[in-house]
Amino acid sequence: MQFDSAQGMAPITAVNTGAISTSTTTAGVIIDTQGYNSLTFILNMGARTDGTYTLSIEHGDAANLSDTSTPASDDLVGTAAGTALAVAQGVKKLGYVGNKRYVRANIVSTGVTSGATAGALAILGRPSVGPIAQ
Repeated sequence: MQFDSAQGMAPITAVNTGAISTSTTTAGVIIDTQGYNSLTFILNMGARTDGTYTLSIEHGDAANLSDTSTPASDDLVGTAAGTALAVAQGVKKLGYVGNKRYVRANIVSTGVTSGATAGALAILGRPSVGPIAQ
C-alpha cells in the first residue's frame, strides 16, 4: 500500500483564527500527541494593520496542563522568536520534539493598536499506526 503525506498527518486547529486587536496572549487548545511522533505548529497571519505576532509553546503531562512549563530550546525545532510575523498574509512554523504528551501553542501579540487576523494550525505526524483516516 502506498501513502501520500496526507495519510501520515493529522491537522488540528491550534488557535482559532480571529481578530486580535490588543497586545495580549491568545490561548490555543491543548494538543494530545499520543500516537504521533512529530508535531509542527503553523502560525498564519491574514489581514494586518499593526503589531507583531509570535507563537509561544507550553507543554506538560497533565491533560489540563496544570503542570505546564515552557519547553527548553532543545525541545523545539526553531525558536519562538523565529515565528514573529509583522506582515499580512504571512506564515511561520515551529516544530516540537519534546517528550511531553500535551502541548499548547499561544499567539503573543505586541505593539498592537488596531490589530490583525491570526490563527495557528497543529500538524501531528509520523503516526504510530497509519494511515490516518480523515
